[in-house]
Amino acid sequence: QVQLVESGGGLVQAGGSLRLSCAASGSIFSINAMGWYRQALGKERELVASITSGGTTSYADSVKDRFTISRDNAKNTVALQMNTLKPEDTAVYYCNVRSGLGTLAWGQGTQVTVSS
Repeated sequence: QVQLVESGGGLVQAGGSLRLSCAASGSIFSINAMGWYRQALGKERELVASITSGGTTSYADSVKDRFTISRDNAKNTVALQMNTLKPEDTAVYYCNVRSGLGTLAWGQGTQVTVSS
């Protein structure tokens, strides 16, 4: 099994920045992709950004050019740098890790609130 511990998040004004971090432990050898999802109140969970073990990244259109995902394979961590935050970025953000067969684990979630 894989365990995930998230850190970061909080309250920031529009235009500000936050950084989320996620550390994986346990059966980390099975991890391929790592990523971040978010779920706003009353909405479905959506993929924000992901990164493969080889470093290939993908982003939701709504966060392109504002968010950057990075990964440290040696430390089994993934981070999400969020810049130029907007009120619509307000959500609970979840770390996610996947193998070739699907999701291995979810983080506990961290609240990001952007005030206007």
